[in-house]
Amino acid sequence: MTTRRNFLSAVALGGAALSTSAMAASAQAPKSWDKTVNVLVIGTGFAGLAAALEAVSQGEKNLLLIEKMPYPGGNSAINGGDLTAAGTDMQEKMGIKDSADLLYQDMLRAGGYLNHPKLARKVADESVDNFKWCRDFVGVKFGRVNYHGGHSVKRAHQTVELSGAGIIMPMLKKLESLGIKPQLRTKVLEFYEKDNTVIGVKVLENYQFGKEDSGTVKNYRVKKGVIIASGGFSNGVKMRQLHDPRLDERFTSTNQPGTTGECLQAAQMLGAADVQMDWIQLGPWTSPDEEGFGFVPQFCERVIGYGLMVDPATGKRFFKETGNRKERADAIIKVGHPVLILADSVNTNKMVAKKTLDGAMGNGSIKAFDTPEAIADYYKMPKEAFLEQFNRWNGFVKAHLEKDPDLDCMIFKDAVPNVTPPYYVARLWPRVHHTMGGLAITPNAEVLNAKLEPIGHLYAAGEVTGGVHGMVRLGSVAGADCITFGREAGRQAAKQTPR
Repeated sequence: MTTRRNFLSAVALGGAALSTSAMAASAQAPKSWDKTVNVLVIGTGFAGLAAALEAVSQGEKNLLLIEKMPYPGGNSAINGGDLTAAGTDMQEKMGIKDSADLLYQDMLRAGGYLNHPKLARKVADESVDNFKWCRDFVGVKFGRVNYHGGHSVKRAHQTVELSGAGIIMPMLKKLESLGIKPQLRTKVLEFYEKDNTVIGVKVLENYQFGKEDSGTVKNYRVKKGVIIASGGFSNGVKMRQLHDPRLDERFTSTNQPGTTGECLQAAQMLGAADVQMDWIQLGPWTSPDEEGFGFVPQFCERVIGYGLMVDPATGKRFFKETGNRKERADAIIKVGHPVLILADSVNTNKMVAKKTLDGAMGNGSIKAFDTPEAIADYYKMPKEAFLEQFNRWNGFVKAHLEKDPDLDCMIFKDAVPNVTPPYYVARLWPRVHHTMGGLAITPNAEVLNAKLEPIGHLYAAGEVTGGVHGMVRLGSVAGADCITFGREAGRQAAKQTPR
């Protein structure tokens, strides 16, 4: 039966297709519960695992961690393993001067000053503490500090595994040592509430992703807090098109397939407010020559500031290589076809892990050439124009310029002219990567309702939330965001009085 709340919520969602279960958000709580816990954490990425670890560390023993997919980790397990932190001992050893203030300003500038200041400030201020927490408490091993476009300095601390799995696996191991294992294949259908307070959740146990008639309905009573850490909606094509109609099926995603946004919708149907849902980020560093996230992003992001990016139709550079993600993605889309990123063997081997290069060479997404002329011939570029740009870039590097005078690209101090073959080249075309918008939260990770009041005992962290990044998320800040608000949500839920 359609209630007034259902109708208004559906209108607020723009008439988006919702499941029958989501439309029944105002259903009364069951007379009996299948399971009762103090804290329920939804999602096993950085945010969910950080929330669970923090809650257990605060003394919470009755916690349940659920995941709808058949494996833990979400997007966090397949990203590049970079974690933003501003002012660490690793940076100090490299001679990098950084601070929370500088990170905060970078976030605001990239975000078009649409970032909610208190949320962004919290991420910046707590970045070093969370880096140390990952390293010293969780057991994450970091090996290098990288650069991402839009940052003022190198501050992306990368795991030795070169993957987010280097953070996820130690988190899971630490949780297991504390007696917590994720309950997989458990999908949230709706939330139960009473007097603007969440009291339970309806789920499907033994759910098989993609088979909506699978699983068994169960009702969980939650006495202290529900923490939503279910991720974004980059693979929810209808949902993302509602907010950005351009992003139809032609644009694939870097995300794992479970990023479809149903848990966010269930919270909306409960009355949760959302913010900045139309800011959807495309990754400008993905290649049409491989699927998903692939290897090329790890090549592209490591050689910007060392090599050059060109339009093969003209042979010329067209935008600054160290621009932020939105700037570069928009520039590539404006070009209208895949572009090229290239660097020589010295710059590549200095910045790109052998595993990354071998993987990309193996699947054909990166190709090697003996001369710049061979690059022009293979990609059918105007040779004279390309060679002029190639030599011009090398001239900027040789002159030790901090920025190139043509497009304002940063040039790193340890860059060298690209003169040593082989020359490595990859094609670039954007994919949907991150949804900056989501549930509106307070700095205490409390989810707000439409009256901008906290919904009792409901918390959220990570990509399911909005407001932290504004219109553009800087690379590697997602991890800091997830861990900052995941830990905060865990602390807040653990200290509540059971009801």
